[in-house]
Amino acid sequence: MQKSLWEVGLSTKAKRQISELEKKNPKVYALFALLAKELEVSGPWRKNWPHYSPLKGKNLPENTFHCHIKSGKPTYVVCWCIEDKEVKIIEVFYVGTHEKAPY
Repeated sequence: MQKSLWEVGLSTKAKRQISELEKKNPKVYALFALLAKELEVSGPWRKNWPHYSPLKGKNLPENTFHCHIKSGKPTYVVCWCIEDKEVKIIEVFYVGTHEKAPY
């Protein structure tokens, strides 16, 4: 029996950020692609990535997480939330530098 995969969607903002990242920094884009594949196959709990943690804040949805995909200057982070645990839907809503992260 095959394991059920998670659907990984992108917010409009994240789509724009990823498009820019692909052009400006292909190595970091490749790290994002790897994380996205892991989210799809193994789900939203990615403890194997640096600085992975749940996020809490007044403007953040429930079940929100983040991790660093590149350390150093600048540090790049990805933020995502679980849209639906039953149907297994994740939405990535931020991909970019740590300074502009929504937390």
